[in-house]
Amino acid sequence: MEEQQPRGIAVNQAGYPADSRNTAVFAAEITEFSVVDARTGQTVFTGRTGGVMEDRPSGSAVRSGDFSGVKTGTYRIMDGKGAQSADFIIADKPYGALQQGLLKAFYFFRCGQDLTAEFAGPWEHRACHLAEGTVYGQPDKKLDSCGGWHDAGDYGKYAGPGAKAVADLLLAYELYPSAFAAPVPLPESDGKTPDVLLECKVELDWLFKMQDVESGGVYHKLTTLNFPGLDVMPEEDAADLFFSPVSATATGDFAAVMALASRIYAPLDAEYAERCLRAAEAAWGWLEAHPETPGFKNPPEITTGEYGDDTDADERFWAAAELYRTTGAAAYHAAFQRLAGQDFPKYGLGWADMGGYGTLSYLLGGEARSDAKLYAELREGLFAEARLLLARTEANGYPLSLREEDYIWGSNMLVLNNAMLLLAAEALGGDPAFADCALDHLHYLLGRNALDISYVTGFGDRPVRHPHHRPSVGDAVEEPVPGMVSGGPDRGLHDDYVAEHLQNKAAALCFADHDLSYSTNEVTIYWNSPAVFVTARFNR
Repeated sequence: MEEQQPRGIAVNQAGYPADSRNTAVFAAEITEFSVVDARTGQTVFTGRTGGVMEDRPSGSAVRSGDFSGVKTGTYRIMDGKGAQSADFIIADKPYGALQQGLLKAFYFFRCGQDLTAEFAGPWEHRACHLAEGTVYGQPDKKLDSCGGWHDAGDYGKYAGPGAKAVADLLLAYELYPSAFAAPVPLPESDGKTPDVLLECKVELDWLFKMQDVESGGVYHKLTTLNFPGLDVMPEEDAADLFFSPVSATATGDFAAVMALASRIYAPLDAEYAERCLRAAEAAWGWLEAHPETPGFKNPPEITTGEYGDDTDADERFWAAAELYRTTGAAAYHAAFQRLAGQDFPKYGLGWADMGGYGTLSYLLGGEARSDAKLYAELREGLFAEARLLLARTEANGYPLSLREEDYIWGSNMLVLNNAMLLLAAEALGGDPAFADCALDHLHYLLGRNALDISYVTGFGDRPVRHPHHRPSVGDAVEEPVPGMVSGGPDRGLHDDYVAEHLQNKAAALCFADHDLSYSTNEVTIYWNSPAVFVTARFNR
């Protein structure tokens, strides 16, 4: 796991759209550069870099160089003194393979079924976690627990994060359906239902099992008591499974995503759409019956990821928005308006701050069905958030909206959620510059960053190769499972490996491509899902 040094010229290693403003980031000492055809060695463009910018998150001085006039092809950038970039393509739609890889990753996260060589290649493995689970605190209550997606580098399955991931994929399909015309393919591919919806159904079918049929509440998570060892393959993880208690956050997320799914699947499968809506309404009934509910805490014996969240107003807000948009019922509109008056973030897109999904649902539902004043306030608030991200991006040498303090555990989730918010603002009539800014975030993810690394396994010439992902560690395959987004730099150094090796590093450099670094190099479904959304925008 030898550390690679940045090459002095950072580019998006997956490529650039032919019709966008295309730039590379250079070390401060580079003032001139050439774009060279990677196949012929012919120079096709020469340019000068701009002025020096201090990039505070990385603690470095850099310059930017624009090569937007270069046409389609495969290139590298050189400075004439030995520095050269990765090879990259310029194409009309350069992210087709990337989007397919990011979406295919969800197949690799599947639980409870054989991943066969036909679809999984060398990363095949047998079906896992087929046993019933026990409802914690009710030892005689056993339930079917099979299916869905493993959440991350471990084998837990969580209702809230799963709902966020499904929502991102369904919204991507709703806004950019043409980007999903090609099959991945998946075992279920039938040439009729888009593969993204077939894959989402895998998780939705499992989420149904997380709902308590008597109360309508939703169990917070399904895990073993403790995480298995890092080299344990999923089919070898035979410890007992437990449904953790019902939580308001899980129930709110479930109600919202099921109402969203009902709307998306209705043209394709009316019976399934109705089942989703009935489940959403039952969950809403639980929320109405439990207006004051404490935040979720792990039961004493359970040490797996908690996903604790003390505020459930944002999940209720999202649920009310989706149920109103799907049914048109006045009671849901009234609930949404009431919740909108509470003090919580209205534009968050993370598993702990889901208010942004409620805002997007209400705005995408159209002004005609909304309260005009509230619609205008939420729309202008969204645009204000997008303008703030745009200003922060323009202030950084590596164009990105993250400040030093934003390089947290899972910083790439912020990168991608911010890009998603920018694109949502564009879709709702905002400044076209918002899409350019979102593309800057994709450039960062794929290599135009201070470490000159692609944070997506299997994509780029310097991709992450040692993620904290049990199947990638436990199998006998040298390369990791492809298409998975790594967590990214974490200035808090929250695991022992980085605490030992990365002291005194600048925030954007606090990353280790090592399987022991769960705080910088784990993977999750809800980091992949906004990445699919963002790439779909540029593949439409």
